[in-house]
Formats: sequence, structure tokens, C-alpha cells
Amino acid sequence: MSLGNLPFIASAMLVILGIYTLLFKRNLVKLVVGGSLIETGVNLFLVTFGYRTAGVAPIYTYAPAAKRMVLPTPQALTLTSIVIGMATTALLLSFAIHVYRHHGTLDARKVKELKG
Repeated sequence: MSLGNLPFIASAMLVILGIYTLLFKRNLVKLVVGGSLIETGVNLFLVTFGYRTAGVAPIYTYAPAAKRMVLPTPQALTLTSIVIGMATTALLLSFAIHVYRHHGTLDARKVKELKG
């Protein structure tokens, strides 16, 4: 295994850990954390996918012609994803607080049982 593949392996592990959390945990806060792990793994994959060895930042306008630039599209997608992910995480955590205040529990199974 070379170190060049390490970010891809790390992103896969984050996604796998997030999926495991979503499938096997019932605490609402842990479910939000699992979703955030998946999001982080996808963001890491996008940044790693757009990376070029010895690449120049795309904002650098006076780059020599021989230098290759890093792809700017995955970086822009990742920044957008981070903003949307933070808003979604804040909304889901506020839902978890609302559920806890009204039902006294964060266990998804118990909240489902309380449904009329």
C-alpha cells in the first residue's frame, strides 16, 4: 500500500463508519454524527480526486506554463458541500433537541413507539 492511496482509504473508512453508525445506532445525536462522517468522507474524496502532485493553486494567476494546476471544480463543490452540510447538521441537531424536549428521550425506537 502506497501513501498516495491513503486519502482514498481514509475517505472510504469515514463513509463506512458513517454508514455503520446510521444502520446500528439509535441515538438521534449519533445518527447526526454518522451523517456528518459520511459527508466528511465524501468531501475528502472530492478534494483528493482533484489533487495533482506538485500542482499550483488555481487562484495563482502567474503560474509558470510548465506547472499543472490543481482542479478547481472539486474544491468549489467541496466548499458548497461543507456549507450545506453545516446547515443540515444544525437543523438535524435542532430537531433532536425538539424531540428530547417533547418526548424526554433521544432513542429513535422509543420516539417511534410514542407515535399515536
